Amino acid sequence: MGNQYTGIWTYRSLLNDPDLSISFDDLEFGRGNIRIEESEPGIFKGLIYGPGWELKLKGSIQEGAPSTLWFQGSGVVSGAPWVYDYLCYAVPHIPNGVDQIPALVGSVTRAIPHPNGSGGTNPAGVVASFYAVLQPKSKL
Repeated sequence: MGNQYTGIWTYRSLLNDPDLSISFDDLEFGRGNIRIEESEPGIFKGLIYGPGWELKLKGSIQEGAPSTLWFQGSGVVSGAPWVYDYLCYAVPHIPNGVDQIPALVGSVTRAIPHPNGSGGTNPAGVVASFYAVLQPKSKL
């Protein structure tokens, strides 16, 4: 048993818009923490969460160069079901890198629509880029 990804990761996602005139802050899609739990080899389980919301994560890990993590987050937020799909890669160790922090980079897709909190709906199918970095001393 063992999972080199176990721990708490800081998560940030950004809309994929190529327009450089858009403010970096206006590209924010989401932010929170990902807690990856200890699991059997090849199994991904955990939680993604932030103030007032959380989604249970389950999926798989395929070791390689780079390793691939594929998982889905699902839960109920403010009475509505939320489902997001995540595909990411573990950034390999960079030769001559200085103080490299373990990082995951990939894409997140909204799998089903859900209310946006302003009376509208966030549509399914939106894809954003994300990265997550391991928090110091976060091994569970």
